[in-house]
Amino acid sequence: MKLPVIKTIQRTCTPEQIEMALEVLENVSEAPSLKENEVDVIGELISNLCGALEVHEMVASGMSEKDAGNAFMKKVLSSIDR
Repeated sequence: MKLPVIKTIQRTCTPEQIEMALEVLENVSEAPSLKENEVDVIGELISNLCGALEVHEMVASGMSEKDAGNAFMKKVLSSIDR
């Protein structure tokens, strides 16, 4: 997960566009012919898109973009620490 990528997605795409991209990537990830590294790349893209959706929601609820990004990354890091 990369915060600059998440911020770029969040700034340039609507939640609907992000959800559509997620749906496409999730379906593509099921293709049996994919190699492990290709699945890893798709997984990274899905993670960044999910992060962008979450940041979108925080910004929509009144949080600044900077605070929303930081809160999201803090949440991710705390879940890794467990």
